[in-house]
Amino acid sequence: MSVIVLGSINIDLVVGVPRLPGKGETIIGDRYFTVCGGKGANQAVAVAKLGIPVHLVGQVGDDDFGRTLLAGLQAAGVETDSITVNTETHTGVASIVVDENGDNAIACAGGANSFVGISDVRRLETLLPQAKVVMLELGVPLEAVIEAAKVAREKGCTVILDPAPARADLPAELYPLVDIMTPNEVEASQLVGFAVEDVKTAEKAATILRQRGTKTAIVTLGSLGCLCCTDDETFLVPAIPMTVVDTVAAGDAFNGGLAAALASGKSLQEAIKWGTVAGALSVTKHGAQSSLCDREAFMKLLSKYQS
Repeated sequence: MSVIVLGSINIDLVVGVPRLPGKGETIIGDRYFTVCGGKGANQAVAVAKLGIPVHLVGQVGDDDFGRTLLAGLQAAGVETDSITVNTETHTGVASIVVDENGDNAIACAGGANSFVGISDVRRLETLLPQAKVVMLELGVPLEAVIEAAKVAREKGCTVILDPAPARADLPAELYPLVDIMTPNEVEASQLVGFAVEDVKTAEKAATILRQRGTKTAIVTLGSLGCLCCTDDETFLVPAIPMTVVDTVAAGDAFNGGLAAALASGKSLQEAIKWGTVAGALSVTKHGAQSSLCDREAFMKLLSKYQS
């Protein structure tokens, strides 16, 4: 069974800096590179690199960035037939600064991503009979996200929502449409209105998300691992210690591993292990899609992790 991703597709313009700049401050960087990104695209590539069939639904502009992104997705094994080339606007662009510790700050210009709508959801709907998992994120308009969640649930697919970019005003109607929500500490804090910074506060936040209707809440906590809360249990999955180079797309790698495992028929517990391994490998390389691991490296670390 396949995975469908509805989400953003961006070109990432990355500058490496000694530390992240403060308000009004200019920092001189020591490196610059351009990579293919966007949360939806990253998650689709993460799934494809693990050998699972995946379709990406979204939009790019009719420009060089858009053509570069489509070529990159196709090279990674992502099905791109459901991506629209929008001639009325530019491809989405993300400006990213990454410091020496691998932490980052990101500003995006949505471009074509901002035009993703019901027509795109209709394309997604035609793919649902062959799908087991539908992945959603908030880099495209909420109207499309909500409608996609509705049609996916109607067809019996597992709906995974990565509630990023972070926002506090997520509509109440969306929560019950989500099988698994995967916020990080920042996103969880925005959603629940208090600081999520450790296991205790993550458990409190996950409980609130479930009370709002989400079936399963997984709060990722960086070096602390991730906290999963379901109807039956709450448990912490430790992180895998790695030398951090760049945390860009670590969450996308986690979600990709999670979705790939579920599409393969794995249990939730096993799927979280897959996500943990994929996320751990991603922080060891620079960039977004360029940091996502292939199946060989993934299986090697998964085998060690489970032993």
